Amino acid sequence: MWMKYLSGVACSVALIFSSTVASAATDKAKLVERLQDAQAVVTQIMAAPDKGIPSSILSGATCLAVIPSFKKAAFVVGAQYGQGVATCRTSHGWSAPSFVQLAGGSFGFQIGGQATDLIIVAMNEQGLQDMLKNKFKIGADAAASAGPVGRNAQAGTDWKMNAELLTYSRSKGLFAGIDLDGTVLSQNETDTRVMYGNAIPFETILKGNQVTPEEARPFVRTVAKYFVEAHAENK
Repeated sequence: MWMKYLSGVACSVALIFSSTVASAATDKAKLVERLQDAQAVVTQIMAAPDKGIPSSILSGATCLAVIPSFKKAAFVVGAQYGQGVATCRTSHGWSAPSFVQLAGGSFGFQIGGQATDLIIVAMNEQGLQDMLKNKFKIGADAAASAGPVGRNAQAGTDWKMNAELLTYSRSKGLFAGIDLDGTVLSQNETDTRVMYGNAIPFETILKGNQVTPEEARPFVRTVAKYFVEAHAENK
């Protein structure tokens, strides 16, 4: 009787363990897919340089966040939500990615209710410090502007002096600056734990103190390919 009980417990534990491992594998696969989507967004935007991010911005960027397929949340009227990845420039290249989520705001009218790719570019030291926080509100905790478009575009505003972040959107092939004031960017601790084994702080990852997982290297290499090359060209 006792042996049957122990056998039953062992089977239950094994099933729970197997389910947990399977769930973790599924969750990690979703994160890899998100990294691939973010990589595709960067690649596709850079494929049309005359309609993409200006060279001066590529060369000066301190951090980059990519949120593929940001969209309205069907279950909450007016709510908007998206998940993505962020990386920052360090003394030895671009950092391992940190997983982020973007929520809130009232700019749905700008994207027409469509799933939209969003890009947030930190432009200076203050923008870098904003990105190193586990959570901040765009427009309140960090000054932001809709980014200019075109390889040689010269912004008609004083964004170089005042903007810590430049924000962009891409929907149905159209790439443009967008006002993201009111949205909150925060670290997705659950996804970070799945990829890295524990909830490593934003700052640790984005300062380059975390080894880039093999699954994330293609995304980081793509960012480095365009942003570092542009940086070198503009020296």
